[in-house]
Amino acid sequence: MEKKIRRIGVLTSGGDSPGMNAAIRAVVRTSISCGIDCVGIRRGWQGLINSDFIPLNGENVRHIQSRGGTILYTARSEEFMTEKGREKAVSTCKMLGLDGIVAIGGDGTFRGALELSRLGIPVMGIPATIDNDIGCTNYTIGFDTACNTAIECIDKLRDTMQSHERCSVVEVMGRNAGFLALYVGIAVGATSVLVPERELDFQNDVIVRIQNSRLAGITHFMVVVAEGASSAITIGEMIRDSIGMDPRVTVLGHIQRGGSPSGRDRETATRMGYCSVRAFAEGRENNIIGTQEGGIVEIPIEEALAMKKHLQMDRYHILEAMSSSGAGK
Repeated sequence: MEKKIRRIGVLTSGGDSPGMNAAIRAVVRTSISCGIDCVGIRRGWQGLINSDFIPLNGENVRHIQSRGGTILYTARSEEFMTEKGREKAVSTCKMLGLDGIVAIGGDGTFRGALELSRLGIPVMGIPATIDNDIGCTNYTIGFDTACNTAIECIDKLRDTMQSHERCSVVEVMGRNAGFLALYVGIAVGATSVLVPERELDFQNDVIVRIQNSRLAGITHFMVVVAEGASSAITIGEMIRDSIGMDPRVTVLGHIQRGGSPSGRDRETATRMGYCSVRAFAEGRENNIIGTQEGGIVEIPIEEALAMKKHLQMDRYHILEAMSSSGAGK
């Protein structure tokens, strides 16, 4: 006999990303349409341990899809990584009468969800990270907004770099993945993009490209660095030592996480939130919601966590073609 789902919880965990609020809203409104109560767990897995919750309804999620961040707050929890911490979390689920948890976040969030599922609490995961580095899905909530934010900032930097005929080195997020850096680099016509997936050859990847651009008549240069590839400060110093140019270094940092989410992030988050609740209502559980070939898919959580996503090197080849000819500047 199919289990009746009466109440679910929703939480956001790990780094915040634009679109999380849209996903929360979709989870709540879909729950209402399915006759399911919804409880918001504040501050991620730590909030589940501490029984930090708020009942959610149509009123308190009204219009939140346009807001950045997450109304449920987010945190990382060392305690949840322990057996005792997870037992406390399960006790909270039982006390609140939760029949499942929708966990919105990245890889660490899903690993926590997997551990909870092994203790008998059904889960569904929604991928939300600006790095777009979750292997089981083509797209993660927040990537588009973060890219647009970085592009807007770099476009403004280029205006002053062009006026002063300077080199700018810009560091963007991406500790373990270069998806954001490469996308942004192509969009802004960067002279060079450095990503963690590609071993740095400073002379060829940076200096030769600057020299070739200068020979093509370009007098201002843009180097985009993913934080996992190197430090923008270090790259700037290396450029100065190598060719005597005095680069201006900008670290965009957490500004990339903020701001009103783009239309794509709002729409994708809404579809994912809807599908996560419908899965519970229809008797499916312990899956990650993802996008593949434009459609929404469900992947078993253990299988999803084993998947890897590789940087599309064809995009890197496009970048090389643009910069080698001095085009796009």
